[in-house]
Amino acid sequence: MTLKQSSNKILFFWARDTKNTVVICLGYLLIVAITLISLSVELGAQEGKIYTVSNVHVDVTSSSSADARTKAIADGQRRAFELLLRRLVKFDEIGQLPIMSSQEIDQYVRDFAVNNEKNSPIRYLADLTFSFKARKVRTLLRDLEVEFAETVRKPVLVLPIYDVAAAKLLWETPNPWRKAWIGLKLPVGLVPFRMPVGDLKDISIIGAEQAMSGDEPRIRAIATRYNVETVMVVRGALTTGPKGQPAISVDVISYGLYRIASLKEQKYLLEPGETVSGMLMRVAISTRNKIEDIWKEENLIKFEQGSVLAASVPILSLTDWVEVRRRLADVAIIERIELVLISRNDY
Repeated sequence: MTLKQSSNKILFFWARDTKNTVVICLGYLLIVAITLISLSVELGAQEGKIYTVSNVHVDVTSSSSADARTKAIADGQRRAFELLLRRLVKFDEIGQLPIMSSQEIDQYVRDFAVNNEKNSPIRYLADLTFSFKARKVRTLLRDLEVEFAETVRKPVLVLPIYDVAAAKLLWETPNPWRKAWIGLKLPVGLVPFRMPVGDLKDISIIGAEQAMSGDEPRIRAIATRYNVETVMVVRGALTTGPKGQPAISVDVISYGLYRIASLKEQKYLLEPGETVSGMLMRVAISTRNKIEDIWKEENLIKFEQGSVLAASVPILSLTDWVEVRRRLADVAIIERIELVLISRNDY
């Protein structure tokens, strides 16, 4: 919707904030109103992606094709909802969430789509996409007293440095630590991770020692190449545990616009029956989850912390106002909208 200046204006209040409180000084109300509407449009588009879970693969065999399809969609819906909650809630608080049946999840589903559908007389295969009702999911988490975040940060470039036998490896082959990060097949979260290609251009821009020492010109150069504002150097040092078993110590240092609190000396031991490559994959997943949890902690929606903002919105018709209300209703941090005044005069 394109907003045009009009003598008809609506004033309203809205409340609630994230953990990082933002104080807005109202100067020119028309400008603030337009910014607010633009923000609501952006958040609404982002929200649609956050509450949509794609590429849920199902493969079910049953007594008939129809029965297999019914069971597959129910199973896909349950798995998609679990993935959504893991996206929003900190990983160390997942255990607080109840286990819900597909029937209980029905009320939270907005719609679903089917791709790559194949069937036989007894088998059904497909890739499913589920969109969930944002406001109902928020209400569920709030009633459970589980804190959650919705803000998606800008992409992060990961430089995995493998520290083994006094050698620091980044682009060299083999680098099982980098291979583990490249091999991560994780659902889309709130922190998008990017991996460098490792071609001659990358090699000429930055090496392992330069990344470890925090060579800012080179870090900025690799960030520019991959169009990111944050680079994370993730060092995995292969060591030995107290019983002589292989172990790895992980340090994370971030450079750029968004710098997380450094993760230092996160130690992991090889588990019984586990290979070193399996340990590295497990540790890469754990490190990725910890980075996401730090971001979520900084962007939790705090419903108990409120603030009030007065603003004016120029409108041309009742349809404009209905559209404004609809878009604002889809923004998580807005709890209530109160109409104060309708006037033909400027304020």
